[in-house]
Amino acid sequence: MTISLDEARALATAALTAAGANPGMAALTAEALVAAEAEGQGGHGLSRVAMYAGFLREGRADGAAIPRVTRERGGAALVDAGNGLAYPALRLAEAEAARRAAEHGVSFITITNSHHAGAMALPVRRLARQGLVALAFTNSPYAMPVPGGRRPLLGTNPVAAAFPRRDAAPMVVDLALSEVARGKIMVAAKEGRPIPEGWALDSEGRPTTDAKAALDGAMLAMGGAKGAALALVVEVLCVALGGAAFGFEADSFFAPSPNPPRLGHAILAVDPGALAGREAFLDRMEALVTAMLGDAGVRLPGARRDGLTARAEVGGIAVPDALLAQLRAMAHV
Repeated sequence: MTISLDEARALATAALTAAGANPGMAALTAEALVAAEAEGQGGHGLSRVAMYAGFLREGRADGAAIPRVTRERGGAALVDAGNGLAYPALRLAEAEAARRAAEHGVSFITITNSHHAGAMALPVRRLARQGLVALAFTNSPYAMPVPGGRRPLLGTNPVAAAFPRRDAAPMVVDLALSEVARGKIMVAAKEGRPIPEGWALDSEGRPTTDAKAALDGAMLAMGGAKGAALALVVEVLCVALGGAAFGFEADSFFAPSPNPPRLGHAILAVDPGALAGREAFLDRMEALVTAMLGDAGVRLPGARRDGLTARAEVGGIAVPDALLAQLRAMAHV
């Protein structure tokens, strides 16, 4: 069934509130999940509402948490999410990143004691619309081996980046460092669909096309050892600098646990005006875009998502009947 974005946000907000989230947490989380759904990222969209509600009911996420800045110096700051859901802390970090980059030319904000955050393109896109170059990182529970290893220690550790353009939507790059985002395997497992070989290993270290077996096993890194090395870099940026939990210290999201994951995120923002200058940066960006589009078939990173979002704002989003019924039951409507 197709519903409007407003209806989707209202349902998700009500469902999260009923599960124990405070009003700000429920609204900001619903906003992020619906935005991900609208841009075609169903694995990070409305399918996550039930999982987040479970975390809240079980005490794995604190619905009363209010994120706050606990340490700061110049362009750097540490945000403590208080073991709440991630999106309020990300919104606070985004605001701190923008303010400090405007003052210092560059800012780096880390978040500690946080939770699952799949839609990392959202904060960097908003920062790019303010004229800032922005990168965001997050770690996640163990899913991939370190380079040369066999047992999962690192998360899939998504990376997002956004770059302002002149009179055009920002160029946005958003990717997990696994061969595929874990959310896609989660959706396949829920729907009983197989996954392509090369995405994951089972618990015995064997290649598998069984999505449920993949969730019990290990993800394969994008680009092999090189992708795993990049995931290691993200782990250090998100965890060691902010005092969060490493992926191997966080319990899987797909198994019962009373323990908050205490994950870490980081946002880097740069004001182009502090370097070559805003106009010089925009000139260089347009030169790059022109060169890229000189090859037939090239699509700029983020363009497909922008198009899907624009259509969803007008025509709504298609939600499977079973998921819609679940959301309405959770929202008590």
